[in-house]
Amino acid sequence: MTSGAVPASAQRPFRLLARELRPRTGRLALAAVAFLVKDSPLWVIPVITAAVIDTVVQGGTTAQLLLLGGIAAALIALNYPVNQLWVRLFSSTMRDLGVSLRNRLTHRLQELSIGFHARSHSSVIQTKVVRDVENVETMLLQGANPALSGIGVATGAIIVLAVQTPGFLVLLALVVPIAVVLLHSVRARAQRGNEQFRRDVEQFSSRVGEMASLLPVTRAHGLEEHATERVLAGARSVRDSGFSLDVINGRFGALAWVSFQLLAVVCLVGAAWVSLTRLFPVTPGQVVLLSTYFIALTNSIVNLLNLIPLIAKGRESLRSIAEVLEEPDVERNEGKRVVPSVRGRLRFDGVGFRYPDAPQPAVDGLDLEVHPGETVAFVGPSGSGKSTALNLALGFLRPTSGRILIDDADIEELDMRSVRRWVSVVPQDSVLFTGTIRDNVTFGLGAVPEERIEDALSAANALELMTTLPEGLDTRLGERGGRISGGQRQRISIARALIRDPRILLLDEATSALDVESERLVQEALARLRAGRTTLVVAHRLSTIRSADRIVVLDRGRVDAIGTHEALLRTSAVYARLHALASG
Repeated sequence: MTSGAVPASAQRPFRLLARELRPRTGRLALAAVAFLVKDSPLWVIPVITAAVIDTVVQGGTTAQLLLLGGIAAALIALNYPVNQLWVRLFSSTMRDLGVSLRNRLTHRLQELSIGFHARSHSSVIQTKVVRDVENVETMLLQGANPALSGIGVATGAIIVLAVQTPGFLVLLALVVPIAVVLLHSVRARAQRGNEQFRRDVEQFSSRVGEMASLLPVTRAHGLEEHATERVLAGARSVRDSGFSLDVINGRFGALAWVSFQLLAVVCLVGAAWVSLTRLFPVTPGQVVLLSTYFIALTNSIVNLLNLIPLIAKGRESLRSIAEVLEEPDVERNEGKRVVPSVRGRLRFDGVGFRYPDAPQPAVDGLDLEVHPGETVAFVGPSGSGKSTALNLALGFLRPTSGRILIDDADIEELDMRSVRRWVSVVPQDSVLFTGTIRDNVTFGLGAVPEERIEDALSAANALELMTTLPEGLDTRLGERGGRISGGQRQRISIARALIRDPRILLLDEATSALDVESERLVQEALARLRAGRTTLVVAHRLSTIRSADRIVVLDRGRVDAIGTHEALLRTSAVYARLHALASG
């Protein structure tokens, strides 16, 4: 995602999981007790089975057999209610953990700088929030049963054998070094394989997102086959890395199964041999008990080892989550001064900004004071720093030199979240979401009177949407507002800005993608929106900014000239050239 030092939780991802689970330890402990109780037949029934065999061999009574059978039946019957308790406690805790991780990721994504989001593909971010958290939930939900079952069987077996046949504990101890050797042989390769698989899935998600967003361009230029091939290349990479991982996991699973089954055979034959040779006292029931325990124990360990791929996948997803949670490129607002209101005075004081690894500054030595209610437009050739200046004013980018003041206060000292409550932005591409017109206009404002919404739509020249669309304000717009035209989307964006009654307005090429009629309607709406508000405008079409109080001409990040349209035609060669190009 970003270059630099790997976050501590990405290096040791289970520390992140431990921190998330710490507030839930009491509930998890109760769930573990419930699991061990409901699973107790796995290690108690073999004891009862051995006792039944010895009762038969030694000529015991029917009453003894009935007592043993009753105990076994009671333990088995107890499984159902206690299992329900286990599922409710553990599953609800894991689902809460998923919500908590997604909440932390979402909160962190809101804190991270615009620079971070510019470097990160939205599809990759979506993969982290959806798929990676799901992988962690799956690891815990599917891994808990075998893990706790293995612990329960091992603990019960060790206690019973220590009491009845302590000599065979040495044989059980062989399980540990075999498991360690198997784990050591596969761990590094599995980790590398899972990391590669995760990166390939993220890249594939990115390509699918690009394909969806570029579909109109692809169709317009007849590039369907090229676009399809790009996605298929990503799918092949996912297939290849996934297949390599499957081969590693398959070899490991087969090796673990063979090793422990052979050990179980040795245990069975060894116990029977000891009983036959009377090397030390072992009853037939104890031979069955030992064999049953060993088979149960080795099966539990094989099941645990077969979880290694799942755990490795979950571990890699935890690393992926940690990349976001510990990303340092955060917009710092905590503890800074909250702004209760904004008058709209802006000042750029020797402001410079250089993007990382850029050969020269995007903005260099910008000095400009914007008075409350004034409209100032930025024009210049492509790459001259116009949009960068707007992002600096909004606090999305922080100056690398100089300072920006809002109402005579340095933005470095302000909580920019509180400042932005008094700011509205109308971008080039209207950002609408899947919802109704009402939802999009009142986004983030809660319940708003219908009259106020209608007034905003009327001022934005968008009131006809109330009558021409089937359900008026409650008409759903589809993904990204796909059910209405570009001009209508832009006017809804203007209505969304108007209803907030901002003191500072930022217009980033708000009419560049519109036809003549739509541009006229949007320009009328923008004129109403600008009235009495401090407005910064970026525009390629010089016709859209002639009415600005001042026009700032930028060239290679520096101010070439400042003035009105008529004055700049006489004094600025850059502006005159732009005007000549625009005039055709």
